[in-house]
Amino acid sequence: MINNKCQIILDKFHDGNGNVTTILQDMQDTFGYIPEDAVDWFSKKLNIPASNFFGIATFYDEFYLKPRGKNIVTVCCDTACYVKGAENIVAKMRSDLKIADGEDTSDDGKFTVQKGSCVGACSIAPVVTVGTKTYGNAEADKASDILKEYE
Repeated sequence: MINNKCQIILDKFHDGNGNVTTILQDMQDTFGYIPEDAVDWFSKKLNIPASNFFGIATFYDEFYLKPRGKNIVTVCCDTACYVKGAENIVAKMRSDLKIADGEDTSDDGKFTVQKGSCVGACSIAPVVTVGTKTYGNAEADKASDILKEYE
């Protein structure tokens, strides 16, 4: 299955003016992240070292090397939100979802919890976003309520 999907991306690459970055973008659009075996497949087919792919994928924040959850939860951790307890919200959500240290996604694949940069809503700090929905004046002790909306 991965070979078929990669071949479709490769055909598209050969039809246009693609480069490693566009292949990575297409991989992520296809798989939801950048799978190591897909990188290896492209590396062999194009005779490009896998390190070139991983160098780009790890440089840009928009690329993900691990599967992400169905619901992407972003807690703004810039100054206004940080001062008002954003780190406590992150900790509470990670604890509620039993997300292991060093991981961002719950075992059931329902949630990815990540720290983010300013969303431009400092007046309602701290701010949590889930997908396109914004929650202002968030509090750690009510973080579970936000998550329950998406279970």
